[in-house]
Amino acid sequence: MLKTRVITALLLLALLLALLSYQSFTAIAFVAIVFFAAAAWESFRLFGSKYPAIGAALWTAGLAYIAFKGVVADAIALFAICVAIWAARLAPSLAFGLPPLGGIANRLLNGIYVIAILGCFAAILALYRHSALYLFSVFAIVWIADIGAYFSGKAFGKHKLAPSISPGKSWEGAFGGWLAVMIFFAATTWFPNLADTFASKLLVRWGWGGLFAGLSLMVVASIVGDLFESQLKRRAGIKDSSNLLPGHGGVLDRIDALIPALPLAVLIDFWL
Repeated sequence: MLKTRVITALLLLALLLALLSYQSFTAIAFVAIVFFAAAAWESFRLFGSKYPAIGAALWTAGLAYIAFKGVVADAIALFAICVAIWAARLAPSLAFGLPPLGGIANRLLNGIYVIAILGCFAAILALYRHSALYLFSVFAIVWIADIGAYFSGKAFGKHKLAPSISPGKSWEGAFGGWLAVMIFFAATTWFPNLADTFASKLLVRWGWGGLFAGLSLMVVASIVGDLFESQLKRRAGIKDSSNLLPGHGGVLDRIDALIPALPLAVLIDFWL
C-alpha cells in the first residue's frame, strides 16, 4: 500500500513539474479540467446524487468555458464568493453538522461545494498566469502544512482536533504544520531566485507580520478544507472519495485542502 502510494505521488509530482516547466497555459488548463471534472464527479457521489456523471459533465463544460474564454482574468468576484462560502457556510458545518442526504438542504450544499471546487480550478489558472513558480509556491504552502501536520501529529499528537470528523488529526499536528510553513517560507525569502513567490510578495508588501498572517490564513483554510471533505466521507460512510488514484483514494482526497486555500490566495494576491 505504501509503495503504491509513493509511486502515485511521484507520478503526480512529475506530471505537475512537467506541466509547469513546459509553460503552456493550454496544457495546464486541459489537465486541470480532467482532474477537476473527476473531483466534481466525486463530489456529486459524496452528496448522494443519482446522476453524478451528468452533474460532472455539466460542470466540466463550465470549467472549459472559464479556462478558454478568458473568464479567469475577471473572476475576482468568484474568488470572493468562494471565500465567503467557506466562511459563512462550509466551515460552520464542521461545528453544526451536515444536513441529511437526499433533502433540499443537502442538494443546496452540494451546489455550494461544487462552486467552491470551480473557484479552486479558476484560482489555479489565475495564479499560473502570474507565473509557474508563483502557482507552485502556493501549492507548497498547503503541501508543507499537510506534511508537517502528519509528522507532528504522529510524534506529539495527544489532543484531538475534530474527533467526530477525523480522529487522526490533532491540535499538535495542526500547530506542527503551521510551524513548518512559517519556518520554510521565512527561509525561502533569503533566496533571490525565489523572489517571485507568494511568500516573498507578502513580505515585500506587508512585512514579516503580513507574511505570518497571510500564511497562517492559508494554513487554517487548508485544514478546514481537509476536515470538510472528511466530514462528507464520514456522512457517506466511505473511506475515500473514489479509487481513481491508487494508494491515495480519489482526486478530492488530494485537493480537498486546496479548495478553500487557493481562492483565498488569489484574493490576498489581489491586494499585493
